[in-house]
Amino acid sequence: MRVSREQAAENRKKIIAVAAKLFREKGFDGIGVAGLMKAAGLTHGGFYGHFDSKEDLMAQACDHAVDELLQAGELRSKESNDTPYVTFLKNYLSVGHRDHPGAGCLMAALGTEASRKNQTVRSAFTQSAKRLAAALMEIIPATNKKKARENALVTLAMLVGAQTIARALDDEEVSQEVLTLVLKKAKEIA
Repeated sequence: MRVSREQAAENRKKIIAVAAKLFREKGFDGIGVAGLMKAAGLTHGGFYGHFDSKEDLMAQACDHAVDELLQAGELRSKESNDTPYVTFLKNYLSVGHRDHPGAGCLMAALGTEASRKNQTVRSAFTQSAKRLAAALMEIIPATNKKKARENALVTLAMLVGAQTIARALDDEEVSQEVLTLVLKKAKEIA
């Protein structure tokens, strides 16, 4: 049974959204095409009608994950009394973000894995990092564009590193301490 173009487009969007979540939860190699398609409620056989390869899907999932993070950040900023920068910091360095990588930042969830992937995935990951840095530049305090870029890159590196370490630790107290201390230091940029 053929599906309409509209349904095919919806299926594709669903696969990308599911993949973005599951890759962040399980890693790029932690789930295969069959598992991704099953999680999307579709058959394995339909995968290659949507994507050239799993790496093609990985690249598109990177872009989707950044879209989600930025959209969620905009919504939180509208609901917060803090500046957009402090609101972003508080969310990024939260225990909730630590404990739910599938809904969180691509960089913290997949950064170490991306470095070992092919050029397609690495390029998509690079573009995603640039988008995050550009978004940070828009909300970060700075006296000029050069300083905004420096502050954004340093902040992004601090946040990703803190979240990566906090997730890896099996000591809850130290894990939370890492998040709290980096939040304090990152706020100093403001």
